[in-house]
Amino acid sequence: MKFKAKDIAQAVGGTVAGNPEVEVHTLAKIEEGVEGAISFLANPKYTPHIYTTRASVVIVSHDFEPEQPLGCTLVRVADPYGAFATLLELYNSMQVRPSGISSLAFVHPEASIAEECYVGEFAWIGPGVYIGKGCKLYPGVYLGDHVRLGEGCTLYPGVKVYHDCIVGNECTIHAGSVIGADGFGFAPQEDNQYRKVAQIGNVILEDRVEIGANTTVDRATLGSTIIRRGVKLDNLIQVAHNVEIGENTVIAAQTGIAGSTRIGKNCMIAGQVGIVGHATVADEVKVAAQSGISGSVRNKGSVVMGSPAFDHALYVKAYIAFRKLPDHLDRIRELEERLKALEARLPS
Repeated sequence: MKFKAKDIAQAVGGTVAGNPEVEVHTLAKIEEGVEGAISFLANPKYTPHIYTTRASVVIVSHDFEPEQPLGCTLVRVADPYGAFATLLELYNSMQVRPSGISSLAFVHPEASIAEECYVGEFAWIGPGVYIGKGCKLYPGVYLGDHVRLGEGCTLYPGVKVYHDCIVGNECTIHAGSVIGADGFGFAPQEDNQYRKVAQIGNVILEDRVEIGANTTVDRATLGSTIIRRGVKLDNLIQVAHNVEIGENTVIAAQTGIAGSTRIGKNCMIAGQVGIVGHATVADEVKVAAQSGISGSVRNKGSVVMGSPAFDHALYVKAYIAFRKLPDHLDRIRELEERLKALEARLPS
């Protein structure tokens, strides 16, 4: 399918600088652009590529002023990255979508599936399950007893949702993720063995949550593990039992959150962060990669890093001093030697 530059400008609320009739049929990164492709320029470090790209159309900001001749047509917008994201969504929505319930899927007679749903081969739908309108369950999805899916959810191959868990509207769960496995609850015994503590709660994903591939969200011991609306979890994240993550918080890969921790809304947590159990993280907190949260972060909007994590600005100062430690040690040794030499010349 082909689109003209003027059509794209209309779709993203932009203006055309160049040939409004030029056609595109694919999307590409600016450094890999080919004739017939549309790309975007949002990060200034990629500016040199706009003078060499073969892309036919490039989305740029209103204030972009070329310093060299261009071989492409520009579409000027307020937010190039957001505009390109809109195009990606439009492109994705035009792809052919599977539909219907495969004869190779198992659907329990007591399950209820609304209209316009897709259930792929070897999916397993247990008793009491409710699947809302327009959901898509790819091959190998498992929904345990009494699971509820809202409308417009997409579960990719191999997703497992254990019994009694609740998934809201327009949620996306990527391949291999497990929602509702047992929390890590074991009571030590006098003989040094461990007795399993039954995990009888569930997991609740509110609306528009996205869960990355091979991420796990454990069910609560009692009550619910809750992922609030708009939360985005990357791949390979562990969310333990009875955790609550506030709305619109985003968390990058390989982060682990221990049990009963409360994370506020609009937080940004980078990759490989470890968060201790029973802690509270305030709203709008930012946590740098590989940080260790060993206690509560109570100040709204804090930026922390390090392990144990503390204020980002102080950490940077401390790290600069840390890198200078070898020089400081050499200086201290030199001063010690000079002091010994002076002491040796003093009368006894």
